[in-house]
Amino acid sequence: MTLSLCHPVTLSLSPCLWKVLVYVPAALRGAALRDAPILCMQDGPGWLREVSFALDNLAPARFTPFVAISVANGGSDAIKSERGLEYDTLSDRYARFLDTEVLPAVLRSTELRAAFPSLAFAKDPSKRGVFGCSSGGAAALTAGWLRPDLFRRVAAYSGTFVDQQDHDAPSAAEYPFGAWGYHSAQRLIATAPRKPLRVFTHNSEYDLGYDTAVAAVDDTRSFGSNIRGDHSATNATLHNWTDHHHNWKVPVSLSVSLTM
Repeated sequence: MTLSLCHPVTLSLSPCLWKVLVYVPAALRGAALRDAPILCMQDGPGWLREVSFALDNLAPARFTPFVAISVANGGSDAIKSERGLEYDTLSDRYARFLDTEVLPAVLRSTELRAAFPSLAFAKDPSKRGVFGCSSGGAAALTAGWLRPDLFRRVAAYSGTFVDQQDHDAPSAAEYPFGAWGYHSAQRLIATAPRKPLRVFTHNSEYDLGYDTAVAAVDDTRSFGSNIRGDHSATNATLHNWTDHHHNWKVPVSLSVSLTM
């Protein structure tokens, strides 16, 4: 694993090498560092630049600053890829990977400890968020959905809520349709007990599969309507609809402000 604050260091986690970028905003200092809220971001460096701008420019009096931790994926995409295994699998494995491997590795960074010796991450799941786009958006929701004891703030852009899980994955026995099961197939969101989450979702009119017959690459609009309208599923949701394309850059500050 490679971590970067001002200077890169290298830590290895088997079986892959993940690059991790860490941003600690200037507003997060003093006692706040000992219980720092965090936002874990998929596909690093990804949107870290935009998120860091939001952290530096939004007034701390109205916005809770947090440590942004941007984690690269393991490589490739879709079924039978390392990225697909991490993000599209409907299980708690990725949430556990973040909690038990990534976060401790970040805190072990020599450079990070030298710059912020008192830094400790919040244990309260309401102070811990996950943010992602495409399959990373599916991973963000799955982390909160299956492990609300670890993460309760979710932001998903153009989430790949489709049947893209490895069909021979162990989790397929319980969730055979992967993230497609959230809004169609098993209708997990509509039928689940209330969950203690705050969720931001984004979809686009011309997202991938918009001109395809109903299949495992369609129906993103119904997902947005489902999670927005079913208040028994989560405590608070916010949905953004645009007329653009996959991972269209809607205002990042909107989702970040909901995330914490």
